[in-house]
Amino acid sequence: MTQAPAPARRPFRWHIPVLLAPAVLVYSAIMILPLFGTLQLSLFRNVEGVRTFVGLANFQTLFGDARWSASFWNALWNNTWFFIIHMVVQNPIGVALAALLSSPRLRFAAFYRTAIFIPTILSFVIVGFVWKLILSPLWGVAPNLLDLVGLKSLFTPWLGKEEYALTTLGLISVWQFVGIPMMLIYAALLSIPDEVIEAAELDGVTGWSQFWKIKLPLILPSIGIISILTFVGNFNAFDLIYSAQGALAGPNYSTDILGTFLYRTFFGFQLQSGDPYMGSTIASMMFVIILAGVCVYLFAVQTRLRRYQF
Repeated sequence: MTQAPAPARRPFRWHIPVLLAPAVLVYSAIMILPLFGTLQLSLFRNVEGVRTFVGLANFQTLFGDARWSASFWNALWNNTWFFIIHMVVQNPIGVALAALLSSPRLRFAAFYRTAIFIPTILSFVIVGFVWKLILSPLWGVAPNLLDLVGLKSLFTPWLGKEEYALTTLGLISVWQFVGIPMMLIYAALLSIPDEVIEAAELDGVTGWSQFWKIKLPLILPSIGIISILTFVGNFNAFDLIYSAQGALAGPNYSTDILGTFLYRTFFGFQLQSGDPYMGSTIASMMFVIILAGVCVYLFAVQTRLRRYQF
């Protein structure tokens, strides 16, 4: 009997690791190594000028010391509210805009998409400074614009009051970044097969009824991705708050989030000296919070959304 020839071995594709190596090296150098360095630094403390390993003592200070814990929980709650504003306002508006702009009967849709997306490419410094000018009670244009429509009595220095400042900044951030979920959902809507839309139209499902019953379930995985990106982005937020309210995140720390709290702690500000060990502890907690949120999404949400993919 003749022996069957052995299957030919597939050649190793050397070009894959060669092409990936530069990106992996750069990402490791600027992301992975600093991350592990930060986690390591949070386990040390300066004791009489000597770097000393203290284990989880810095975390005990962060949660056990009244001064540190009050600042941390205030920043965490503000960060959570900042995220809620984006989830409740930004993402639904992005979905609605994508649904409107994907309509074949809408004229100048490309112009509207471009106009809505332009704020996302603006600098945080420009956005924060311009909106401070717009909302200023002294020289801002907002009081005059409200006066033109007879609503000047509704104006208040929103960025100067504790109860309004964070919500105002959240809405400014929504204005700047609503174009991102809009474009992602728009792309998801365009990827729906024409056969599915045609079948729905044959069954008499058209207009907004078609969107709610056919299109929305099919783009749920994309909405899930947008939600987790919103979560990660908001809990890493820093630039807008810093450019609009400064490192002290006023008034009276009402706009203080984890990013600004980390900045003041690590680098110091005004009369406050920097503490890289406690700053690394706060950064480690931010990493744990973001990692926990991503894991919840991956293992509890994404597995349920896969059934809607086509």
